Amino acid sequence: MLEDKNQSKTSLAKLGEFGLINHITQYFKINQASSLKGIGDDAAVLATSDKQTLVTTDLLIEGVHFDLSYMPLKHLGYKAVIVNLSDVYAMNGAAEQITVSIAVSNRFPLEAIEELYAGIQLACDTYKVDLIGGDTTSSTKGMLLSVTAIGKAEKDNVVYRNGAKVTDLIVVSGDVGAAYLGLQVLEREKQVFKVDPNNQPDLDKYTYLIERQLKPEARKDVAGLLKELDVKPTAMIDVSDGISSELFHICTQSKVGCKVYEDKLPLDPQVISTCEEFELDSTMVALSGGEDYELLFTVPIADFDKIKGNPNFSIIGHITEENQGLQLVTRANQEIELKAQGWNGMKEE
Repeated sequence: MLEDKNQSKTSLAKLGEFGLINHITQYFKINQASSLKGIGDDAAVLATSDKQTLVTTDLLIEGVHFDLSYMPLKHLGYKAVIVNLSDVYAMNGAAEQITVSIAVSNRFPLEAIEELYAGIQLACDTYKVDLIGGDTTSSTKGMLLSVTAIGKAEKDNVVYRNGAKVTDLIVVSGDVGAAYLGLQVLEREKQVFKVDPNNQPDLDKYTYLIERQLKPEARKDVAGLLKELDVKPTAMIDVSDGISSELFHICTQSKVGCKVYEDKLPLDPQVISTCEEFELDSTMVALSGGEDYELLFTVPIADFDKIKGNPNFSIIGHITEENQGLQLVTRANQEIELKAQGWNGMKEE
């Protein structure tokens, strides 16, 4: 859909594995003092400290997690890093290094890999993390991309999913639902393009939604914002699979229940208008859409005055006793069971 048919292409076979690694990593620079040795030896060397180390990995597979008919490779590289950094920030930590491993088929020329790594490099520069290693290999079909992020946090500052307490407030950063709707817009335009390849989509009124899908940002700032407010979350998770799924994780691991209020969910105006256009329920989109990469966390009710009215955060509910289950309180003040309906990467054949 976005491919330039006239561009020159360089076969990866001409470079070989080591030539490719040298080519795509030559412009990456070291940002962290803890990165003693990055790419170029048998293993990376990291300086140890009295902080706790955080490690997280995500695997992205073409046709399952991304569609290159509308996902530019530079955006894919950027997003692949962001989704991992988001997990580190969800632990209240600071990300420092990443490794990237790719498997690609022979349909990808060198120029395509350069685009992918340009996005990875932009993410590294923006978030001040170092690319310190990885692997490259061939694939019989499509592209696979695996990123591991490494971070640090003070022992007393690490926030797990299992610390939520009854009466805690449930808080989310930013707004939710936009990334899912961005995907719906792109999928619709893909179908239109199949019918009429000459059709030029008008995406101006969906710019925020598409940006949230193709170029999300991780909430590196939240830890600092909470520190300024003198607030420490009791539990935290990033919104990758949707608020309902993330709350299910927190409540299950903390052995609590929750109430979420429909009228408190933070929605961007583009989300509301596009839900009307697509005849989708905005509450369902907000709760189950996923890929927002905002942070969802709980704080003691004593911190209400510190959080309320802050433009970065929305209080959307509170923690209850485990036997009360997970409940959504509708605008009509009815309570219905909150189901975890987020995206599932393990589909049955």
